[in-house]
Amino acid sequence: MALFSSTYIKVKNKKNSTRDFHVMANKPENELVMEIGTRIRDRRNELKISRASLAEEVGVALSTMQAWENGEREPSASNVMRLAEALSTSVHCLITGNKIEQATLSATLPIQDVLGNTVDLEEFVFIPRYDVRAAAGYGAINESEAPRFPMAFRRYWIKNHLNADPHHLFVITVDGSSMEGTLNDGDSILVNGADTDPKEGIYVLRVDGHLLVKLVQRIPGGLLKVSSTNSAYEPFTVDMNNQPADFATIGRVVWFGRTI
Repeated sequence: MALFSSTYIKVKNKKNSTRDFHVMANKPENELVMEIGTRIRDRRNELKISRASLAEEVGVALSTMQAWENGEREPSASNVMRLAEALSTSVHCLITGNKIEQATLSATLPIQDVLGNTVDLEEFVFIPRYDVRAAAGYGAINESEAPRFPMAFRRYWIKNHLNADPHHLFVITVDGSSMEGTLNDGDSILVNGADTDPKEGIYVLRVDGHLLVKLVQRIPGGLLKVSSTNSAYEPFTVDMNNQPADFATIGRVVWFGRTI
């Protein structure tokens, strides 16, 4: 049986009463598959994600992603769930294209964790993660950059431990080995873009058009010493009283995440 052949889905609200939500009109199955593929492609383009990147995120071959977007194959239920997560949208919206009904569903159904415990979304803030790398120099964050997807952090932790405004935070990825042992290649780093007056700590800098994540230290004479944990990378200094035109402080690294 095709995954999207039904006309209605039934969901239960908090009072366990059942409601019918219209999913899609009675259309030929191949037409529905084509529409789903179009929504996947349109959402991907909206987020400025390459087809290859989305395929890697979902865990399928590039040829499979191309077949989905062209309406040649129908993604399984588990892959639709992965697609919705990677594209920061809902399964309902990918299948039907109806964002209004999804809002109704969200208001009806409680948010739960994987154990079925109710989650209060107000406890969290969702920080944008950009598809930008810092350390060996892979571009720079600018107004044209679109977030890849958000990462959830507890509001209490950001307010009471970081003492930061979440609107100034963003997540990017470490690239290279210059900070090896402290920050490794592939680590995700949370950056406070409001902290642009470096004194001592780990900062993301823009130098010669590249993003670098480095240890910094203020030294006498208004100089900023920029160094790495890897001795193969030579330290250098920046005159903060006469900064080069190609130098800027992007923000301070306040947290990192790592896959073991």
